[in-house]
Amino acid sequence: MDAKDIEELGKALSKAIAGGDSPTSLLSLLEKLRKGVKITEKLLRQTKIGMTVNKLKQHKDPAVARQAGDLVSKWRTDINNAKSAAVRASSSNGTASPAPTPSQSTLPKQPKVKHDVAPDKRNTKTDKVDTNVTGNATRDNCLKLMYDGLAHMSEEPSPHPLAPDDILRIARAVEVAAYNAYQPETSEAYKSKMRSLYQNLKNKSNPGLRTHVLNGDIAPARFVVMTHEELRSPQQRAEDERLQKENMDKAMVAQEEKSISASLTCGKCGQKKVSYSQAQTRSADEPMTTFCECTVCGNRWKFS
Repeated sequence: MDAKDIEELGKALSKAIAGGDSPTSLLSLLEKLRKGVKITEKLLRQTKIGMTVNKLKQHKDPAVARQAGDLVSKWRTDINNAKSAAVRASSSNGTASPAPTPSQSTLPKQPKVKHDVAPDKRNTKTDKVDTNVTGNATRDNCLKLMYDGLAHMSEEPSPHPLAPDDILRIARAVEVAAYNAYQPETSEAYKSKMRSLYQNLKNKSNPGLRTHVLNGDIAPARFVVMTHEELRSPQQRAEDERLQKENMDKAMVAQEEKSISASLTCGKCGQKKVSYSQAQTRSADEPMTTFCECTVCGNRWKFS
């Protein structure tokens, strides 16, 4: 699809937006752009199609807003990857320095930060990190959550604090994996999972989880589908097992056997459904003490 065709589609899209056309019509035009356009920076500037599609990211229909956001994000990634490929090609001819990896090129370049912030205070604000990279406000907010959770106490796995670029790269991979598993981003499954992952990353009693995600022991695709039990630390699981065993042992202790008497009457409710047990509480030549409990109202008393 050449520039003229893209301009025509852009005009059709603008007309549909102005005319309040149905979401189905808008989705059809967006799909044509997604499949038919091999975007370049030159085409974006020439046709201004990016500005038109960008308007739909705030559309009241979630499906339209989501597809527009995904399309803008895809075009940004394609352009960044094309630039990276061009730099690598130049590098192979000895005319430029090596290009960043594609995963790095999809993210905005972050400023270098001197890490004089306490580890437990690190977040997007202290690290001066821009998480507006997906073109979708909900996903960008969830990406911010992941960065804040991973940056917290992130002096591990190396002896030095991880750079913002490194943390952002991992946070982005986690968010993408979660989106792929629970999309759309408006679903409760996606939102609740992101909140749960953030809370687990910040859990003071489970610092190992954050370290395992940062050093790659737990891959993003695995991390986003871990159950509540799997996210817990070995120490937490061991404590749960100890408590369960303790409760089981208590439940298995033989209980004092009680008998039901039809002759004893509860002085509180007047019922004759009274359980009793006897124990020698005084000297052997004294009569045994009888402990009674009404099975109807719970009244308790004793006599010798």
